[in-house]
Amino acid sequence: MKTAIDGVTIEVMRNALQSIAEEMGVTLIRTALSPNIKDRMDCSSAIYTKEGKLISQAEHIPLHLGLMPSVVEKVLKTYPPEKLKEGDAILINDPYISGSHLPDIFLISPVFVDGKIVAIAGNIAHHVDVGGMTPGSASTTATEIFQEGLRIPSVKIRNEGVINDDILRLFQANVRSQETYGDLYAQIAANNIAETRLKELFARYQADFLEDCMNEIMDYSERRMKAAIKRVPNGEYSFEDYLEGDGLSDELFKIMVKVSIKDEEVYLDFTGTDQQARGSINSTIGVTKACAYYTIKALFDADIPSNAGTFRPIHVIAPEGTLVNPKFPAPVSNGNANTSQRIVDTIFGALAQALPEKSMAACTGSMNGLTIGGFDYESNQYFSYVETTGGGQGGLLGMDGADGAHTNMTNTRNTPIEVIEQSYPIFIKRYGLAEDSGGSGKYRGGMGIIREIVIECEEATLSLRTERKRLSPWGLFGGKNGKPSKCLLTNGETGETIELPPKATIKVKKGDTLLLQTAGGGGYMDPLERSNQFIANDILSGATSIEKARKDYHFLYVKQS
Repeated sequence: MKTAIDGVTIEVMRNALQSIAEEMGVTLIRTALSPNIKDRMDCSSAIYTKEGKLISQAEHIPLHLGLMPSVVEKVLKTYPPEKLKEGDAILINDPYISGSHLPDIFLISPVFVDGKIVAIAGNIAHHVDVGGMTPGSASTTATEIFQEGLRIPSVKIRNEGVINDDILRLFQANVRSQETYGDLYAQIAANNIAETRLKELFARYQADFLEDCMNEIMDYSERRMKAAIKRVPNGEYSFEDYLEGDGLSDELFKIMVKVSIKDEEVYLDFTGTDQQARGSINSTIGVTKACAYYTIKALFDADIPSNAGTFRPIHVIAPEGTLVNPKFPAPVSNGNANTSQRIVDTIFGALAQALPEKSMAACTGSMNGLTIGGFDYESNQYFSYVETTGGGQGGLLGMDGADGAHTNMTNTRNTPIEVIEQSYPIFIKRYGLAEDSGGSGKYRGGMGIIREIVIECEEATLSLRTERKRLSPWGLFGGKNGKPSKCLLTNGETGETIELPPKATIKVKKGDTLLLQTAGGGGYMDPLERSNQFIANDILSGATSIEKARKDYHFLYVKQS
């Protein structure tokens, strides 16, 4: 019989589980070896029910967090509870199961109390290399996933508390990074912390009571999301936007979405999106769902606790064989960095028609991924420097966009210059904001970032993964577009400078200099209104209808080609 649970108890339990997920993340970050995790914090952590349903997650990377509701349930199909023992830990990075890309490795651990599974701890961390064609495992020239790195199905890395050294040695033999062991053990340590804290929680309360609490927390989030959807006008809202090439060609790739609001349910239909690309910009269905979950939650009710219940009323339709749901073995390594951001832009563009007062102009539009790796003869070892660089946030009602920020599907930090120069044969010549790169508007777009890098090893491979070079981040309601991105490479011997395409994998040599400028955010509303506050006050007070907002603020259905 289900226990009746009051609201105060539910909130206490929700925060208890949330704190465990947060402590997992802190443990992972503080014990990792690679700057990508310990400094950039490119990782996430979560707690699940024994059935594999997401119950609580730390506030880390939106892309990771959106993947987590489904990955454990998929893993449990290979390792159902009856096959799991106390002390087990499962490793997986296969994007066609985990939903991410190969550098993102999941570690999943069952938690036992009195010989029975009561919960599951899981974390995800971006490793700086998992093999493949190029350092960083994110080549822009890959045509199939086998070229992108070592693909790991669901395997036990720990069996009843004993680490499987064979798997670790196999993994280490196929990667360039010397930090792999340390990062994997950090993931194990994070799950160990979760196991300890969950056992303490279950020691204080009966298992049945806690399971009822978990189910009620998910049901509460579902009710909140349905109520939020119900406040949005019923209707269909469409939009399309484009990616600039796939690394093998410079053609534009269209992403199209129709968002349908039907009472307490929302449907996101990507029919009309281009077929999957030969290059690595394809987005797995897991990434596409993560983008949908993030955008709907951000616009409808950002304060809803994130768990499996939150996303029950959100339905994603993504035709197989398209950019947003590719067929195996399509390459997917750069879907995370670029395609995810464009999916978000497309959904935001559609919903700007329904929620103009909550909408945001386009942000920088890419995680602006950069990988530099090779063999450093001075240290006599391989290295892999992985970075994503922030840009301008789009303007929004009542607020200018943030400058130099990671936006939408990413929430990492930029690696500190001192850490980069200490860890890699790289010198940072310049790092700052790109002045006046944000789109003008009543509320301006944020400025992009300029980072100038000098290569200090004999030779290295550079992989660049950006966007918004040809199609600038769009403004809303009369706001102007942000300035586009650009990337210049200067030869250290000849002094010749060339402009790189948005996606490139090239060899660089000692003395070569790369200048990356990320795009600024789009502006919000007519720049001539910048000093006039009455319109914003009207919207905030509810005096201006959505229809009048469209007319007054020159809303344009942005269709770039």
